[in-house]
Amino acid sequence: MSETATDLDAEDRRGETGTSLDEDDRMKPEFVAAVIDRVEAGDTEGARALVAPLHPADLADLFELAPSDQRRPLATALAEMLDGDVLAEMNDWVREELIDALQPHEVAELATHLDTDDAVAIIEDMEEDDQRAVLRAMEPDDRAAIEEALSFPEESAGRLMQRDLIAVPEHMTVGGVLDYLRYHEDLTTDFWEIFVVDAGHHPVGTCKLSWILRTPREVAVADVMAREQTLIPVDMDQEEVALRFQKYALISAAVVDQAGRLVGMITVDDIVHIIQEEAGEDILRLSGAGDGDINEPILTTVRTRLTWLIINLGTAAISASVVGLFQGTISQLVVLAVLMPIVSAMGGNAGTQTMAVSVRALALNQLPPSNTRRIIFREFRIAVMNGLCLGLLLGVTVYLIYGMASLGVVICLSMIINNLIAGLAGVLVPVSLDKAGADPAVSSAVFVTTATDVMGFFSFLGLAALWGLHS
Repeated sequence: MSETATDLDAEDRRGETGTSLDEDDRMKPEFVAAVIDRVEAGDTEGARALVAPLHPADLADLFELAPSDQRRPLATALAEMLDGDVLAEMNDWVREELIDALQPHEVAELATHLDTDDAVAIIEDMEEDDQRAVLRAMEPDDRAAIEEALSFPEESAGRLMQRDLIAVPEHMTVGGVLDYLRYHEDLTTDFWEIFVVDAGHHPVGTCKLSWILRTPREVAVADVMAREQTLIPVDMDQEEVALRFQKYALISAAVVDQAGRLVGMITVDDIVHIIQEEAGEDILRLSGAGDGDINEPILTTVRTRLTWLIINLGTAAISASVVGLFQGTISQLVVLAVLMPIVSAMGGNAGTQTMAVSVRALALNQLPPSNTRRIIFREFRIAVMNGLCLGLLLGVTVYLIYGMASLGVVICLSMIINNLIAGLAGVLVPVSLDKAGADPAVSSAVFVTTATDVMGFFSFLGLAALWGLHS
């Protein structure tokens, strides 16, 4: 069987980096330890020799895997290799820690050699005074580009876009474009398509590089360009940008300001990071775990998690109060106390399943108003079928164990009721929060869990009280 290009590339990288990477392209712990040992021993040259073959992404991994108290000595020893490309690949928390150790002019020098979006990612998290100091140390043109990017909302296309792109007028010929690319050394070298603009710098089409290379020189660009293109408003949220890239299979896209003028471009390599970041962020928010980054300061993590744990403590108190209403019923048949957590837990699991599907559908724009009713009816049918199956299974099991048919019927009905509540809450809560302008990934879990706990206890104990169950 032939090896793929990806496999060969991975093998080449492992060959270049010696024994630093394992078969899964991950950095070996013994390699990290060897580099740190040389830094501690004062063997700076030896440490540099070890890491010299590393790709910037692998060098960033080295800093992330190093103990936090060793990162600054490591940065000092490898200062000449710690360039902008390495910082751009680095974890946000680790990068911020290292940036704090650098002087403003050093940060400015690093940012100057980066694309605008990567430079902004480094500077935007700095303290305001440090930001100003770094910007003052930059060249006027670079400073203006960074300041403009920082003026846009966080996580918007304006923060994400690159200013360096290739734009040509529509009257230019293919030969003119080729000459322009060859003889202007200050042009960006990383691009996949050329944007065609009118006299007002409004994008009117795009040309893939393959079209330019395969078209005779005398042909006008306007005759080969694609006039249909996806334009990204400068204030669009980065999650929506990622959805457009996914939907239309884009490699790059033009970013336009409020007047429709071309101001930048976004490329797919940036979108890969956004998709990964947004997906992980939504999963962690559903659990109330904050950023969930292992490099995040402990006190920050504790504060984030404790907030949601305290909220959950309040909702647990509500559930407990429902149980308290039926103390007399429980005292007459103690087995109710054994069985009621099952009803609540199964409802909670069902609600979490539906909620996860709904939050994902909202994130992917699959739940517009026209589709919401159909999804609610779909989840209702699923909840009925799941409730019937689980209810019958649990009801028969309870009857066989305790010999009480009435108890089996009560727990069967309560399972059906709570599964219906879970299914409806799993859809309605995220949709309602989204319409109210709240992030459903952050808040849905609390409300859905509360609904299934309260209704699970209330339906089971309420039916038991109405049935008059007793020992």
